[in-house]
Amino acid sequence: MESQDASDEPGVHRGFICASFNQDTTSLSVGTKTGYRLFSVTAVDKLDCIHEGVECPDVYIVERLFSSSLVVVVSLSMPRRMNVYHFKKGTEICNYSYSNNILSVRLNRQRLVVCLEESIYIHNIKDMKLLKTLLNTPTNPSGLCALSVNHSNSYLAYPGSATIGEITVYDANSLSTVTLIQAHDSPLAALTFNSSGTKLASASEKGTVIRVFSIPEGQRLFEFRRGMKRYVSISSLSFSADAQFLCASSNTETVHIFKLEQHSPSREEESPTWSAYVGKMFTAASTYLPAQVSDMMHQDRAFATVRLNMFGLKNICALATIQKLPRLLVASSDGYLYIYNVDPQDGGECVLVQKHRLFDFSEEQVEQKEEENPEDVPPQPASQSYAATVALPSTPPSSTTLMGYSEDGGAQKGEVIPEHEFAEGPVCLDDENEFPPVGNQSN
Repeated sequence: MESQDASDEPGVHRGFICASFNQDTTSLSVGTKTGYRLFSVTAVDKLDCIHEGVECPDVYIVERLFSSSLVVVVSLSMPRRMNVYHFKKGTEICNYSYSNNILSVRLNRQRLVVCLEESIYIHNIKDMKLLKTLLNTPTNPSGLCALSVNHSNSYLAYPGSATIGEITVYDANSLSTVTLIQAHDSPLAALTFNSSGTKLASASEKGTVIRVFSIPEGQRLFEFRRGMKRYVSISSLSFSADAQFLCASSNTETVHIFKLEQHSPSREEESPTWSAYVGKMFTAASTYLPAQVSDMMHQDRAFATVRLNMFGLKNICALATIQKLPRLLVASSDGYLYIYNVDPQDGGECVLVQKHRLFDFSEEQVEQKEEENPEDVPPQPASQSYAATVALPSTPPSSTTLMGYSEDGGAQKGEVIPEHEFAEGPVCLDDENEFPPVGNQSN
């Protein structure tokens, strides 16, 4: 979830800019006006802030790689520059500048993807080398894209059209297009893969229907109806770790959880009931009805729901197993993380079990004083145009300053890069054995 101007909306916490969960939903990253924060979400009763970064203010993108020390940050003050930090060492691994504003960043243990409005950059995360630039992609003003967290396939999904809900599925490992999926009639609003990269969920700007497709085949597996209300903005989609459930949050007060299960007709035939009989009658009748009505009769409704105490605020949701029980996590721009219990058998209304503050009272008091006494903000330096970026004067390449630089792609490697981070091998992040996950590290 990215919300650059969220703090101006009523009900939004003044310090909040963006939030994102890491790939296995064990950590929550929050971008703030003063920097960014990383929280551990492995317990229900406590929310530990494991790091607070103040390298740059007004962070509107912050993404952490699993439980490693690698964190990617983009600031509103320099929206064309991506900074990659080793937050435990307090060092900058590298930085890249791009031809336009960065709209989103996705990463797994193999690839780092940077999405601009009309181009996508694919990096090898182990040495940050730029591998591929997808230029002239359909206009994508929100930076919508999804990257499979399973690095063995590294599927990348992004809009294949600016006018209809077409999805392009791209293999970021082999650097080739896999398939095109005609998912919706309206432009896309949300995309997400399951953890193994075998399923892809999508929603359109209408927000009424959510579809799940098989990957890489692109066949429709499930279709869920979120509701009848039109023009609902889906803010996030997320699978559970076992891909048995899918949650969806929007700008309404309801979060929906859908269950991915194939209905077995044989069971109904063995023990016929009145409801089964009526169901068969509706199924038979649907063949004579208009296509839109017939589709609605075959769409599954929500298995479980959550009623939030807010309306119209940006939020992200995720399903996680915390302390051996299934939970729904909702991080909201009101400055809170909400944790709900989910009944995996019966579903129904989920119960709120904990509510955590992402900001403390002292910060709110400081922010109120700053608003009362605003200081002059220095003008931002003008950013280079795309033509100026790719037409930089050629200089002898340096192994530590220009690794992965591609003038054709328009991405420029930064100059301030610690040499020890690129010492004859992959970037060494030496905590929790989370990175890199395969192969041997060179020290």
